[in-house]
Amino acid sequence: MSLFDDPVAEETSASAPLAERMRPRTLDEFVGQDPLLGPGRPLRLAIEQDRLQSIILWGPPGTGKTTLARLIARVTRAKFVSFSAVLAGIKEIRTVMAEAEETRRRGGHRTILFVDEIHRFNKAQQDAFLPRVEAGDIVLIGATTENPSFEVNSALLSRSKVYVLQGLAPEAIRTIVERALTDRERGLGSLGLALEDEAMAALVRYANGDARVALNLLEMASGAAAGTGQITASLVADLAQNRSLLYDKTGEEHYNLISALHKSMRNSDPDASVYWLARMVEAGEDPLYIARRLVRFASEDIGNADPQALVVAVAAKDAVHFIGMPEGNTALAQATIYLATAPKSNAILRAYGEAADAATKDVAEPVPLHLRNAPTGLMKQLGYAKGYKYAHDEPGSVAPDMECLPPAHRGRKFYKP
Repeated sequence: MSLFDDPVAEETSASAPLAERMRPRTLDEFVGQDPLLGPGRPLRLAIEQDRLQSIILWGPPGTGKTTLARLIARVTRAKFVSFSAVLAGIKEIRTVMAEAEETRRRGGHRTILFVDEIHRFNKAQQDAFLPRVEAGDIVLIGATTENPSFEVNSALLSRSKVYVLQGLAPEAIRTIVERALTDRERGLGSLGLALEDEAMAALVRYANGDARVALNLLEMASGAAAGTGQITASLVADLAQNRSLLYDKTGEEHYNLISALHKSMRNSDPDASVYWLARMVEAGEDPLYIARRLVRFASEDIGNADPQALVVAVAAKDAVHFIGMPEGNTALAQATIYLATAPKSNAILRAYGEAADAATKDVAEPVPLHLRNAPTGLMKQLGYAKGYKYAHDEPGSVAPDMECLPPAHRGRKFYKP
């Protein structure tokens, strides 16, 4: 059931992947999260003093969440148990909870429970932790790449401290790569490899803040360079092909990027707009989802300031649907840049919002009689259509003295161009 057979005396096989072999063994070896784990920081002190409370580690892949859990396993005097939310079920959870309660009752010792990818547990599974967390039987360490606000139960979240791990800075990735190149015990130091400066820059760039990607790419490059011992930028580029873009079509980054695109267009910034568009398209986002957002933007943020914007957005949607991808990327780019550079007005959005408020919150008055049709004699006798003026027969095609709103809203202005 434990992810680590012996978390205190753990040894890594020489045949394990480089990223596994190079995991930090102490907090001093941990690279890239100084605001959380630098000397004297509260989280580090809690780990070193073995007084950790329940925490959620939130951050992108390859930033050290699982590594940090391993380090905690090394120093704690509590029982340490680990789950992968991908593999464990409610039965296993209940078994561990019962054992944690018994351990606490017998010897007063608590259990530290590490749950990797905790966002994959459903509500019922997460609820199973609550009684034992509240009783102090377990200290929960949850690791997730998704926003805990949306993926972790509020009750569990309120009893945990959330720590945000950031994508690793280029300097941190560089340090990790250099350490792997020179470490003769666990790394590649015995191979005598030479890494060109441009190759290092390329490797750091392709890693995109993910230490695991960097080390996996370095390991592949070391194998490909076995004959010459020289790792070049072109070799790294060939192995990397396309940089792995952090993106999950159902996760927070999906919403972050579409928000960045929308707000860049709203701010009339075509360069930022087309950049965020490219980030989404190249990461594999559904192009029709993007097209739908562009259509929405055309009405929400431009409206009648440039009625052609809606035409362009709908045409881009049709073009993408007709020719598909990747050729449809230019249609999306054309629409995005048009929308970004078009004049802006949210008058349509505001008008509808105010009208919707009036329609749903105020008394729903009946339609004025003069606006109703009168297809029968009885309806005419009751005053249906009485006083109606046909606008086309009026000067200027408007009947200015004919009120079309119900009495409670008479004279009200929703649309302010």
